[in-house]
Amino acid sequence: MAAKMKVRKIGNSVGLILPKEVAEQLHVGEDDTVHYVVDTNGLHVTPFDPDFDAAMEAFEQTRRKYRNALRALAK
Repeated sequence: MAAKMKVRKIGNSVGLILPKEVAEQLHVGEDDTVHYVVDTNGLHVTPFDPDFDAAMEAFEQTRRKYRNALRALAK
């Protein structure tokens, strides 16, 4: 799918207005945060945090190490 979008001035920045169909496909609405990722295939816009996997891996390591303390805190 190819479509045009206008770049508009928003304060001291510029922004793109997502067409309704694109916002629905991304499952985003007003005040939601989107992320962009640049890779060898170009620029990608996603509602998912690309750093989330690394954060979850760090949590898994911490969770294993402090399993007993987390269990006690959960009571």
